[in-house]
Formats: sequence, structure tokens, C-alpha cells
Amino acid sequence: MRVLIADDHGMVRDTIAAFLAAEGDVQVVTAQDLDDAMSAVADQGKFDLVLLDFNMPGMNGLAGLQKSIEEFPKQSFAILSGSAPNRTAQEAVDAGALGFLPKSMGAKSLLNAIRFMASGETYIPADLLRAEPETVDHPLKAKLSSRELEVLNGLCRGLSNKEIARELDLQEVTIKLHVRTLCRKVEAKNRTHAAMIAKEAGLY
Repeated sequence: MRVLIADDHGMVRDTIAAFLAAEGDVQVVTAQDLDDAMSAVADQGKFDLVLLDFNMPGMNGLAGLQKSIEEFPKQSFAILSGSAPNRTAQEAVDAGALGFLPKSMGAKSLLNAIRFMASGETYIPADLLRAEPETVDHPLKAKLSSRELEVLNGLCRGLSNKEIARELDLQEVTIKLHVRTLCRKVEAKNRTHAAMIAKEAGLY
């Protein structure tokens, strides 16, 4: 079995490669980004499976997967990730991947999953399929820090700065600063306007 592992984290890549190679019947080739992986496929021919790290350079999420499938339609690809949301597993398969492997998987389970996909079967860990549907982050969330989101939540509940400070175990002056900053970020005129923007956006 020939497997290509493409991951920009050297330790992760080398650990998985070493474990697979120790099986004796697995030939492993490694790459550090998408371009490197595509060059390996072009130069060395079809692999039984190519594992692409979801967050490595060149991937741009699932866009890199789709590009890879278009370039090598007869090659089997799977996504490897340590941080992608659960919904990405199904999205990856829908986009043409043979499966999705979390980096948190145990070594034996990882090997079994790779063999399963190399035989042409689709693989997604059962716990990801059972997971609760995740809410898609609102663009406003990307603008604010986790602390600012906590303060904004307090504003939406009609709490005063003093009440928010007590709830978050912070100084009232700190809350005032957060309110001022988050108002600027969401382009709100004042705290009431900020709460209104958040509620209208369905954030809280």
C-alpha cells in the first residue's frame, strides 16, 4: 500500500508516517504543503491514498481538495485535520474526499481507517456523525475577542457595566473599555445600539 501524507506540521507528519511504515507493507511518502503533494502525485503516479491536512499552506479549506481532485481525478484523497469543525467531515466527503481523519485518532484506528479508504470505502468517524449540528459563526464574531463577546452578551441581557463586571470578575473600568472597543468594532453609536445590532444579527 502506498500512502502520501501531506502536512505542514513536521512532528505530526513524521509520527503518522513512522507508524504506517512500521506496519511493513505500507510505503509512505510525505509532503509539507499542497504544491509539494501535487508534485509527488505527478512524479510518482497514483497512490492508494493521499492524506491532505485541512489547514496546510495551499489548501484554503476544501478549495485545495477540489483543486486536487480536478487535477488528479483518478487519485483517492482524504482530509486530515486537528482543528476543522465537525461539519467539515461531511462537507469534505460531499466535495469528493474518501473520508476525514481527526488527528486525535488513536494510531491503530488511524491505520484501520487508512486501509479502509485505500480499499475504496468512505470513512468518517462515527462520533463526528453523531455530534450536535454546529452553528455557523456570524461575521460579527470574527471581529470581537472572546471577552468582548461576553461583554456584548451582558449588554444584550440589559446588564449594567457593574453587573457585567461582577459576573465576569473584572473591574468596572475594564468593562467600560471593552464596551467602547466593541462598539467601535461593530460600528455602534453606543451600548444600546451595539446590543440591538447583535440581536438583529441573531448573535444572541
